[in-house]
Amino acid sequence: MGHHRILGKTIDFIMGQEITDTDDERIRQRIARFLVEELGYEKNDIEVKPTLDLVCGKEKATAMIDFIVKINGRRAMLIKYGPGSLVSRERVVLAAARVMDVEVIPFAVITNGTEAGILDVESGKVIGTGMDAIPEKSELIAMMKDRQVKKLPETRKEIERRFLFVYEAIEHSSECDDEFCITRFE
Repeated sequence: MGHHRILGKTIDFIMGQEITDTDDERIRQRIARFLVEELGYEKNDIEVKPTLDLVCGKEKATAMIDFIVKINGRRAMLIKYGPGSLVSRERVVLAAARVMDVEVIPFAVITNGTEAGILDVESGKVIGTGMDAIPEKSELIAMMKDRQVKKLPETRKEIERRFLFVYEAIEHSSECDDEFCITRFE
């Protein structure tokens, strides 16, 4: 994250655009193929690398999320990749799902490409572990069927944004890369 080997260029599986090829990007591309080829999502169900603007004091940061899966046009599941241990990243993926949109994205996945934790964003509880626990499209449709739209109070959203800002700043050592960038403004 931030310090990665540049291996050349590759074509993004979902977007069909040329992107920088890194070790992390290769894992993201495997995750994208898994979502489409194994779990039955259409490429147009998946938003790739949506960004989230965060402000803390006089600093602004732009954080990148790896994927957001939509069901019937509604954002249903946020997926964030991070190498290594998943437990330390659960809180971050919950914060991202809580502030990424006007309404809370109901489900979040943190994965290192081999393991995964699936979380119910409202409760914050892990509801599944392992790549095979990531819901297939038909399962996610069923999970979303009776799910009510939830919005956080603005004060709570601000807390989640600040948490996400600080975590990402530490994770990326306040540098600019493809996943995160902090800038100061007056």
